[in-house]
Amino acid sequence: MRNEKSADAYKDFLEDISQFSSEKAEEAAAAPEEADQRSELASVGERVHRVREEKGLTIEDVAQRTGLGSEYLSQIETDQASPPLGALIRIAKALDMKLGRFISTGEVKPFTVIRKHERRVISRFTSAQGDRYGYTYESLAPDKKDRHMEPFMVTLSPSKARKELSAHAGQEFIYILEGAMEVILEDYTDVLYPGDSIYYDSTVPHLVRCHGDKETVILAVLYTEDQ
Repeated sequence: MRNEKSADAYKDFLEDISQFSSEKAEEAAAAPEEADQRSELASVGERVHRVREEKGLTIEDVAQRTGLGSEYLSQIETDQASPPLGALIRIAKALDMKLGRFISTGEVKPFTVIRKHERRVISRFTSAQGDRYGYTYESLAPDKKDRHMEPFMVTLSPSKARKELSAHAGQEFIYILEGAMEVILEDYTDVLYPGDSIYYDSTVPHLVRCHGDKETVILAVLYTEDQ
């Protein structure tokens, strides 16, 4: 019955999310909160740039290792493009680094407690154009030392982005909090609702996205293999 309700919506939370290019957001002057979000994006791009240089690699080297375009990588490093989680995972692997290196505040701890008001939006707008990607993600454990899981709170917005499945190393667990989410795993398609969950190998070609015309909120936990 739920399969019959499947429709257009979102892109894979990981690599698939990177294909998102949703409608233009407000082109007027950004509110202070939005400016802070873009500032956070800049720090992510700067960290990618710094780690790449530490490794003595060129953008072309990273492009070859990740399959991402050199121009796109340059835009990420110069804060002209907001890096989605899928792109960051590829870049981290190419640089032989943990994903957490790009989202940590720099204060590594044996455990972390993140209050609701302390969660920071990692991606929402491109800082240059102010375009919405159709999603936001907030790290729930940015400073945990030696972590093997990356938990995120993700808000998926309706979008007409084209369908493209992708695959990468690791595993993903997703729990639906609000709204509805369409999931595609190779030939399997379903729509999940609040209280539903799914756990799958990221090596299986997959796609997850918002279902319907209302935002979807999910708890997503990524397991990334040791480099």
